Amino acid sequence: MLRFERTGRSELAANVLFSREHPQGVIARFGPAGGGFGPVANLRFDADLRNATGTSVAWQPGADWSRIHFPPLYTPPGLPPDAPRFVAPYPASLLKLMVAVGLGLAVDAGRLAWPEVMPHLGPMISVSDNDATDRCVALLHRAGMVDALNRTLQQHWGLPTLQLNRTTPQGGWRNGDGSGVGQIHMTAWDTVRLLWLIDPQAPPAPWLAAGAPALSAPTKARLLAVLATQQLDEILSSGALRGLPGWVPGIPDAPVFAHKTGTTENYASDAGIVATPGGLRYAVAVLSNLGSRYRPRFVGADDERAATTWKLPALGAAVHALMETLP
Repeated sequence: MLRFERTGRSELAANVLFSREHPQGVIARFGPAGGGFGPVANLRFDADLRNATGTSVAWQPGADWSRIHFPPLYTPPGLPPDAPRFVAPYPASLLKLMVAVGLGLAVDAGRLAWPEVMPHLGPMISVSDNDATDRCVALLHRAGMVDALNRTLQQHWGLPTLQLNRTTPQGGWRNGDGSGVGQIHMTAWDTVRLLWLIDPQAPPAPWLAAGAPALSAPTKARLLAVLATQQLDEILSSGALRGLPGWVPGIPDAPVFAHKTGTTENYASDAGIVATPGGLRYAVAVLSNLGSRYRPRFVGADDERAATTWKLPALGAAVHALMETLP
């Protein structure tokens, strides 16, 4: 998470990681480079993966991580060999945030125009429509922007764990297309820093080199407006689930929380920018393996409207309360 002061100066940030290897949590620290807001410096990230049959195996019950070879994703320079590692879960449909940014870059470069983008960008974000995502990915390929997006994310913007790999010119991005799990990667801190670069009201990002490419102000505003149309308030926010037994409130819903979610059987993710009428403004992201396998089982039947455990909206509420009470 990352909070901005009302004056516009970045004020505080935190990144805490939990996994079966770190059940008590490990604090991800940021190096001094980039004004203290650069990449994680004290641990390495390994990539998620699937087996030869296309199954996401790392998060299945009984998975033996000592027998799984996780591919490297990002290792900070100079990290000692005995430093901790974190296996980054697949972002699920949160990946569509990267696709949206790629489309914005393509429009700014004059390779696409908003009238051909918006009919697909809107539903890809607001209801996570997969057919619309196919068309958005195909547009990126048609504009020759997929490699440019990856290069911008990792080299120009210093977000080394954000990767959109092995998508197809036909718009393929799923496991069955040779992409998906093991090819598309995101982590929470780099996602929050990507949101920083989308937010029109955020101060200049201190880790960027002079002359680094940037989204135009109109493109930032349009992307943020699309994120604010989110209808799937069901992870860090939970208004879409109001009325279910045991309902737990989370972060205020969209449009206060302009965000993108992602859920599958194995994964649940959410990331966005919170802007309250009182002037509080912060970015937050969670990526987890707490997919629909962990949703509550109600008396009599499973309700498929529940995306995941109530612990994630409870986390959202706790973060929001912390942001409101900190001086």
